[in-house]
Amino acid sequence: MNLRRLKYFVKIVDIGSLTQAAEVLHIAQPALSQQVATLEGELDQQLLIRTKRGVTPTEAGKILYTHARTILRQCEQAQLAVNNVGQCLRGQVSIGLAPGTAASSVTMPLLQAVRNELPEVTVYLHENSGTVLNDKLLNGQLDMAVLYERAPGAGINSLPLLKEDLYLVGTRDCPGQSVDLTAVAEMNLFLPRDYSAVRLRVDEAFSLRRLTAKIIGEIESIATLTAAIASGMGVTVLPESAARSLCSATNGWMARITTPSMNLPLSLNVSARGSLSPQAQAVKDILMSLVSRPTMENHELQLVS
Repeated sequence: MNLRRLKYFVKIVDIGSLTQAAEVLHIAQPALSQQVATLEGELDQQLLIRTKRGVTPTEAGKILYTHARTILRQCEQAQLAVNNVGQCLRGQVSIGLAPGTAASSVTMPLLQAVRNELPEVTVYLHENSGTVLNDKLLNGQLDMAVLYERAPGAGINSLPLLKEDLYLVGTRDCPGQSVDLTAVAEMNLFLPRDYSAVRLRVDEAFSLRRLTAKIIGEIESIATLTAAIASGMGVTVLPESAARSLCSATNGWMARITTPSMNLPLSLNVSARGSLSPQAQAVKDILMSLVSRPTMENHELQLVS
């Protein structure tokens, strides 16, 4: 194997088409196909399945893809580290953010701090579900991710940052500053899908109290959830930082859920398969400093010791 063939292979899998990959890589398609054939010969495995719709990786191809991305990223980091000796840090740092996390409130402070302290570093922010973010960490597409994590999977190192209480948010019939879970069971709920950390925590609480939630819709999009809550059709459950944002956007109310009280741990995840580049480590230090401030958004968060 050589780095060029690995680069070609990753690009083909990312695009899902030999023809389009050849155009992006500025190489003739027959030559690109030969590079894949050589790689398959070296590994004695079929790596791609060719169909009329394009190409997809075989099981062996999926394994190689994961390792290839890590290898290419480490080579890039090695080159940057050498180039950065005696100079200011430069390059790109990619950060994943789960929707509604407390980290979303420090996005602008983070960008400003990086601009001030690391002027040659570009920050790439990617918002997605926790599952997708962890997959991208393992594939080398992200340097780090901030998300609600209760049980990180294999290959992920998770650093606890803080905990956030869960709040009920709505626009009609405010129950007061706090609300019992039995009262929440009587309300129409908009919740994310069942793989969401918030949804898992809510389902767990209802199950332990032997209650049944009246879920009238499952919504992932913050924009759609904002419109749904503003309409008054139902209420939702969110961590405090996201609840405050939604409450402000809808001119609504928020009530802390009690009996039982519920919270979620916010974590900073990185891949266990490789070390961070110097610029990524520097951005990580800034991010941790911002996220762990107990006065963030002027409300108290429970810091994890």
